[in-house]
Amino acid sequence: MIHGLVVDRVILTLITMLHAMLSKPLQPTIAIAGAGTMGTGIAIVAARGGANTILFDADEKRARAALNDLQRFLDRSVQLDRLTLEQAQVAVSRTHATGCLQDLSAADLVVEAVFEDHAVKANLICALDDVLRPDAIIASNTSTLSITKLAATSRRPQQVVGLHFCLPAQLMKLVEVTPGLLTSVETLVRAEQICTSLGQIPIRTKDTPGFILNRFAIPFNNDAIRLVERGVASPADIDRGVRTALGYPLGPLQLVDLVGLDTQMRLCEAFYENTRDPRHVCPPLLQQMVAAGRLGKKSGQGFYNYESTSTFGA
Repeated sequence: MIHGLVVDRVILTLITMLHAMLSKPLQPTIAIAGAGTMGTGIAIVAARGGANTILFDADEKRARAALNDLQRFLDRSVQLDRLTLEQAQVAVSRTHATGCLQDLSAADLVVEAVFEDHAVKANLICALDDVLRPDAIIASNTSTLSITKLAATSRRPQQVVGLHFCLPAQLMKLVEVTPGLLTSVETLVRAEQICTSLGQIPIRTKDTPGFILNRFAIPFNNDAIRLVERGVASPADIDRGVRTALGYPLGPLQLVDLVGLDTQMRLCEAFYENTRDPRHVCPPLLQQMVAAGRLGKKSGQGFYNYESTSTFGA
């Protein structure tokens, strides 16, 4: 009887140890496809959070430029005492840039952050099917497109999920996690666990245009643009009012400059196509500024003028 109890305790101990080993978060390999403003921010989050990080762009020069932005941001974080020098150096050492899609084959999770266009994203997802391991997760950073429709273009729709990082991703903690109709519970839970391990805060949303945040933000930004359009107030005064009275860290026009006026325009078009809400109609002033090449920080001029086109202040 005593012998049996000892055996039972040993088995229980082994099960407990095994469970602890399996529950312990491993260092994941995360790839980010698309080295624009959003993709670079997500790469900073991944590298800073302890993941082996691959930053991919079809234009390898762009990927390497984004890697330089990542290093500058981490260097600035050290200067501001937000990271130690060792933490920054380790984060940079575990990150590399590439223009070869095949280099993503080791990824546990790929976050696509390419143009907000269904065809562009769908083509990338199809290409990833041929590169990734069978158990890898494909995540879309879309804020307007249907996760279910994007997942339908993959041979592994149960492993496709929405992970919408708030911009600027390297400063904001929130991630909207959105399952498609075929997304498995395992994929959803794994995606949330990875977000948490990186220091982010995941929230679940329904697969609907704008999810939570952009359902508020896009029409709000449009309203601010229309105030400028009508001459009600200057961009600086509108932003100062929102920051001071509402407590926002950035004013809406500062945010549009950071996101890119062309991105705001594409979001308006995608939202309006899905919702027919008049607040989602793209303001004429926004269309004119995009046509004139005034795209915000990345072009050096938007609602504000910028001495530097860098978008990654710490």
